[in-house]
Amino acid sequence: MSAPQSITSRDNPLLKRLRLLAQDSTAYRKAGQVWLEGDHLCRALLATGRKPATTVFTASGWASAPPELRGASEHQVLIPDALMAGISALESPAGVGFVWDLPVQAVLQDGLPSVVLDRLQDVGNVGSILRSAAAMGYRQVLALKGTAALWAPKVVRAGMGAHFGLHLVEGLTPDDLAAWSVPLIVTSSHQGDWLHQARLPWPCAWVLGHEGQGVSEALQARASVSVRIAQPGGEESLNVAAAAAICLHAGAPKP
Repeated sequence: MSAPQSITSRDNPLLKRLRLLAQDSTAYRKAGQVWLEGDHLCRALLATGRKPATTVFTASGWASAPPELRGASEHQVLIPDALMAGISALESPAGVGFVWDLPVQAVLQDGLPSVVLDRLQDVGNVGSILRSAAAMGYRQVLALKGTAALWAPKVVRAGMGAHFGLHLVEGLTPDDLAAWSVPLIVTSSHQGDWLHQARLPWPCAWVLGHEGQGVSEALQARASVSVRIAQPGGEESLNVAAAAAICLHAGAPKP
């Protein structure tokens, strides 16, 4: 294993690109790469058999890195801790990060159990829903135009590695789902069948709507089932990420 390349200038082209990827929510679309910071995300990528294009270590990170991280890529660089702090959006910058080449533009796949995100805005909600989708056996997440960028740095951190187990498609319109054979289930806070009583198809596609406006009328019109969650406590509605976890668990096949 060769020693990593040492970079000490903040004006180095690689470090400029890393700052952009780490701090701009849509930079990945033009670059075709994402920045994965921290031991957990890096290990999550490796666990799927994928490899980063570049591994970035701080001096302290390199000293404590296990062999699987040191040998993760052919291109390794070493930077001072202060330069990592200038890249990182974390309160405590990590000692390692990966630059990973995104797969080619994904297209919608028919027949897969899926989650449809209809203009969700909050990056924490989107990342949390991706985690729930992966955990409950849903294989595809479709983001309609107006939804927070799926590979935005904050969404990736909130997803905690769930991205790597899902087929992700962005920039869709309701018309893109018109010929889809998977039945749509829409969620609502005030109408539809009670979730605990509803007959839920599998595979299916759960449609989760904008935090304030809910699911669009266009998707409601195409839905096979509409459900709502019983709330004995009397609150008006649940946070969409919490509602998603409940619905995705209810709809998933049980062991």
